Amino acid sequence: MRSLTSASHAMSSAHPAERGVSGEQAVLDLDRTWHAVTPAEALQATGSCPDGLSEAEAARRLERFGPNRLPQGQRRSVLMRFLLQFHNLLIYVLLGAAVLAAMIGHETDALVIAAVVVVNAIIGFVQEGRAEQALGAIRAMIDPHASVIRDGRRLTIPADEAVPGDIVLLEAGDRVPADLRLVKARSLRVDEAILTGESVPVDKALDPVDLDAALGDRVSMAFSGTFVTAGQGTGVVVATGAATELGRIGTMIGAVEQLTTPLVRQMDEFARQVSAVVLGVAALVFGYAVLVQSHDLDDAFMAVVGLAVAAIPEGLPAVMTITLAVGVQRMARRNAIIRRLPAVETLGSVSVICSDKTGTLTRNEMMVSAVVTADHEIRVDGTGYRPEGNFRAKDGRELDPAADPVLEELSLAALLCNDAQLRRRDGDWIVDGDPMEGALVSLAMKAGHDTAAARAGFTRLDEVPFDSRHRYMATLHARNGHPPVAYVKGAPERIVAMASRVATLEGEEPIDRAAWHSRIDALAADGQRVIALARRTMDAGARALASDDVEHDLTLLGLVGLIDPPRPEAMAAIAECRAAGIKVKMITGDHAATARAIALQLGLADDPKAVTGQDLDAASADDFDRYTREATVFARTSPEHKLRLVEALQRDGSIIAMTGDGVNDAPALKRADVGVAMGGKGTEAAKEASEMVLADDNFASIVAAVREGRTVYDNLTKVIAWTLPTNGGEAFTIILAILFGLTLPITPVQILWINMVTAVALGLTLAFEPTEPDAMRRPARPAGQPLLSGRLLWRILFVSALMVAGTFGIYAWASARGLSVEAARTMAVNTIVVMEIFYLFSVRYVHGPSLTLQGVLGTPAVLMGLATVVVAQLAFTYLPVMQTVFGSSPVSFTDGLAIIAVGIVLLVIVEVEKRLVSR
Repeated sequence: MRSLTSASHAMSSAHPAERGVSGEQAVLDLDRTWHAVTPAEALQATGSCPDGLSEAEAARRLERFGPNRLPQGQRRSVLMRFLLQFHNLLIYVLLGAAVLAAMIGHETDALVIAAVVVVNAIIGFVQEGRAEQALGAIRAMIDPHASVIRDGRRLTIPADEAVPGDIVLLEAGDRVPADLRLVKARSLRVDEAILTGESVPVDKALDPVDLDAALGDRVSMAFSGTFVTAGQGTGVVVATGAATELGRIGTMIGAVEQLTTPLVRQMDEFARQVSAVVLGVAALVFGYAVLVQSHDLDDAFMAVVGLAVAAIPEGLPAVMTITLAVGVQRMARRNAIIRRLPAVETLGSVSVICSDKTGTLTRNEMMVSAVVTADHEIRVDGTGYRPEGNFRAKDGRELDPAADPVLEELSLAALLCNDAQLRRRDGDWIVDGDPMEGALVSLAMKAGHDTAAARAGFTRLDEVPFDSRHRYMATLHARNGHPPVAYVKGAPERIVAMASRVATLEGEEPIDRAAWHSRIDALAADGQRVIALARRTMDAGARALASDDVEHDLTLLGLVGLIDPPRPEAMAAIAECRAAGIKVKMITGDHAATARAIALQLGLADDPKAVTGQDLDAASADDFDRYTREATVFARTSPEHKLRLVEALQRDGSIIAMTGDGVNDAPALKRADVGVAMGGKGTEAAKEASEMVLADDNFASIVAAVREGRTVYDNLTKVIAWTLPTNGGEAFTIILAILFGLTLPITPVQILWINMVTAVALGLTLAFEPTEPDAMRRPARPAGQPLLSGRLLWRILFVSALMVAGTFGIYAWASARGLSVEAARTMAVNTIVVMEIFYLFSVRYVHGPSLTLQGVLGTPAVLMGLATVVVAQLAFTYLPVMQTVFGSSPVSFTDGLAIIAVGIVLLVIVEVEKRLVSR
């Protein structure tokens, strides 16, 4: 690598394109020395400039350098994933049984056992591949974005499209998309713990540092994957993808996230315990059959093999995992992206949702609806960000902003003290930047300002970025022939306190703070968000701006009232929450009157009680807990308040879903039972701390996810309630036959057939069951409630007994009529399958009757499963090849009706029992 001195000497002041030196070549020349060059040298070396790259050049560089992605870790091959499906204790037992069966001459039984093992492996293989695809799609949905300048315009692009030479804008809460050489920094602090392990954020600066500086001392750089915790900055991309420090360290783990949750682990353990018990019972039964009943060894062995296969719920963990995966995909379709699978279970227990207001409960399409100056109260017409609308006085007459110097300057200040841009896309106006700032740009355009001309004519010299601690933003602008002017916008109480005068049509006059506070309250009481705008003329030579320059002697220009109408779907979702016994609490930084007005419109409560952050700070511990329980709206709150509110609600035993979008929301998101980050306006820090990301920032999506969480839990219960009784019925049938010295009503190979067909075709259908009608009219499920409740254990024993009775009843009836053993066993097998089918229709409704039109018709998944089983059983009964393999024989039409009647009787008995228990 050439030395820094020689590299700098080779650079000229001309643009790289004019020198014939490509940005790609320069990047390769100066790789890994960016922290030691000046911002100007970095721009030249990357072939960039403050206006950024052109779109065409960015496209060329993207092709040259590739997407800005970190390399994925090596994943298991398809063959290895398939072979690992056999790495299971139960599978080893079955394979051992198949080998022994073949050795003692039962080749057919051995082949059927092997077929069962292969089918289970295929199911697991397909499920794992499906889960991998689902999680890959989910990761793609929450990929970060970057704000860049291209062709002089601010754009938001996917982070993987950033290329060397791009000019990237950084704000508090952003994740740095690539390695950047900073060219501008204002109070910029970056958390680099992911790279250096240093927990304290690093203060960034622009000056070059020593060539040999350690990674943590390269303060002129911002590295990919780190988080901006405060301030603002601008940097030029100098490395992407694997070339970044993050890529070199190799922190990206490429392995697929495992679909495992506490519930699934609990059921895995349950299945292992059941397997151990069943194997122990099988050994005892084997000894009893040989020693007491004098069965042949091979017959006794095959009998207990059938017993083991019948009783062990080998497919239960896989089916439950598929149920969770289906739930995750359903939530993703509703824009609720699950990042950590335990959240799927927890969502079904949520009893309190703490939600942001702006953009979540409301549309997040801010619009200035009112302007208040010293001389006028003005209504502003329009819709959303569209820069079309009129200005009307209180009496309804139309005003010309150009004829009102105060209104004209107020709208100019709204445009200049602003980092957002409005642009058209597909006929709609969208904002690149903050929604509130977008509304102010729209106001200025409605007032007749040309945004490009105004920003060019009033060149920004410096700014004080908005910070929640001082609650304002200020910018310094040059003016031809006039001293520079500082424009300030921010929280109205703060700006009024900083102002000493107010602008009027006649000039300026001393401010009456009490009167302006009354105007602020009046706007806020109408549910409007209020912002104040002010100015201060600076000294002629001023070129920099500090907080001390604007925190006194401001001239107030006026107030703007912005509305963000409630989402209609949020109003419906809140009504659904109230019906489900889920409390919704609004936590916002807005004025208390504004928040309460919105709460009334949303229907959060008939008379919502509002508490402010100041009230919370002054409250004792007992009062704080009381406020938490009783209040519906928490206004003027800080992120610290959010954390305390979550902790107080959890002390009451509530299960909390908490929304957040900022860096400082991360502690509350982590503390909540389900942290919910905003996918659109949320920072990367908030997403990293959350269990769920809302792709559309919509409260209705949270409620949809809670509904889906309840559905997933219901479906898991259904899977268990169907699997265990059906397995139990088969197992007890064999045990009783051996204990009483009876002929086995079903052979082991026939049991293997039943399990292979019904587990796949029937059991899996329960994973796709829709939400039950009363799912959101039931109280939230208590956290930690055991899945195997007393009610469920009773159902397992009750249904198992019914299945044993039905199987022995049909077998005895067939034998009493003189039918052959093969015909009687064929009827018994079909009876078990029919009972499992009818029981499936019963178990589909945990909390309601199944004997309804909808219950009888089923779902597409159930009907497909039913059709598969019917075809399989017809083949089992009537195809000669199947009769040879399984020892079956044809069944008459009359006997078939009798078998179906047994299934109907079982369904009726179970439904009557369900009704009696519910009463």
